[in-house]
Amino acid sequence: MATLIHTLSDHSNDVNCCAFSSSCLATCSLDKTVRVYSLGTWAELPYSPLRGHAYAVHCCCFSPSGRVLASCSTDGTTALWDVRDGHRLAVLGQPHTSPVRVCRFSPRDTCLLSGAADGSVALWNTHSWKLYRSGNVKDGSLVACAFSPNGNFFVTGSSRGDLTIWDDKMRCLYNEKAHDLGVTCCDISSHPVSDCENGSKYFQMASCGQDNQIKLWLILFADFLGVELKYKCTLSGHSAPVLACAFSYDGQMLVSGSVDKCVIIYETSTGNTLHTLSQHTRYVTTCAFAPHSHLLATGSMDKTVHIWQLDLKQPCAGHTVENEAKVAVEDWSEDDVSVWLCAEGLPDFVGLFKMNNIDGKELLNLTKESLANELKIESLGLRSKVLQKIEELRMTRTSVSVPDEFLCPITRELMKDPVIAADGYSYEREAMERWISSKRRSSPMTNLPLPSLVLIPNRTLKMAINRWLETQHK
Repeated sequence: MATLIHTLSDHSNDVNCCAFSSSCLATCSLDKTVRVYSLGTWAELPYSPLRGHAYAVHCCCFSPSGRVLASCSTDGTTALWDVRDGHRLAVLGQPHTSPVRVCRFSPRDTCLLSGAADGSVALWNTHSWKLYRSGNVKDGSLVACAFSPNGNFFVTGSSRGDLTIWDDKMRCLYNEKAHDLGVTCCDISSHPVSDCENGSKYFQMASCGQDNQIKLWLILFADFLGVELKYKCTLSGHSAPVLACAFSYDGQMLVSGSVDKCVIIYETSTGNTLHTLSQHTRYVTTCAFAPHSHLLATGSMDKTVHIWQLDLKQPCAGHTVENEAKVAVEDWSEDDVSVWLCAEGLPDFVGLFKMNNIDGKELLNLTKESLANELKIESLGLRSKVLQKIEELRMTRTSVSVPDEFLCPITRELMKDPVIAADGYSYEREAMERWISSKRRSSPMTNLPLPSLVLIPNRTLKMAINRWLETQHK
């Protein structure tokens, strides 16, 4: 289940990138600003927005420690900010002052990579903020990059369609033509998927491009044996260029965002679609998972950032109607109906239903006669198929169970006072307070240490629960 728990609407232009640290979310935009929010409360920090770039900000990322935030811009610079107070620590000028498209810290926090429109790659020392090494891709703009888990290698993607693997001495080790119309993003999972005979480990890499495709690769990083890249498979689902992709912290999921306005979440082990999220109204330009939790942020040219909470306790492969579980069918919007049509294999009816303003209430009232006379569906077979799907919805209404996201993960009972813990999950306040008072300082969901014991009221979830309860009493 993927639940939309918050929407940020502070940017005045397209959102280009979003990035998590263990305590913050950063977003950047064509409006030249970077905004920083507190995780859990989603309140903007006092020093936000960060202003200093002269033109659009294309990318932002946190250092592994979370203490430094980097942002890069069309103005040809990468800026470094102190996350504690918003103070600007340094401004790094790209070689030849070319517009900087992407930036990324190495996992060990020893260097920062910045890539630019002229194909230049710069590695900066994170202690002195001096240029360490620089290079260039063969052709095209550098638009994507990702570090290996040990930080000794990195991959870049270009608008020409190439994936290039480099070592930390800026030596080009491998080049692969990956996407015919250009790479747009790439990411490397930090979890190994298999061992080689020599003891080295394979990692999964994802790349996406203007060819509407997401490709999964197996990549071997070996300090003495070089690198090896193997194509694994192509993930389908998007109908337009894919602009962003990212692995979850545990490597179990991959998320992508596209020009088709959809966000798709895949299970990496099988390639199956877990969720399709269709709440953005324009191109989805960025997506990011939070570290050590199943929080997801997606940003769009519609100027918003959506925050999602994923619940993986129950399998949901192929389920795409996110509002079906958290909103009664009669309360569906026209967009919810469109998502349902796509999920049921009826995408050709989306335009027709929107033109006739069919929302959830109208959907449940459709009959054989109205489908034929009002919607003008001439095919008896298609009318029967639509009616069958509607009847399944009606049957579901009569035997509604409590949506899983409304149940406390500890007690498995309907929450009355939900709170968000530092792991990003929501719990019944009393149950979580008992958990903490028993001197358990780890997450009930992930078993990882809780960075904070503060519990934040989840008012959005509480309102959703109350709304659901009202529909059950009608």
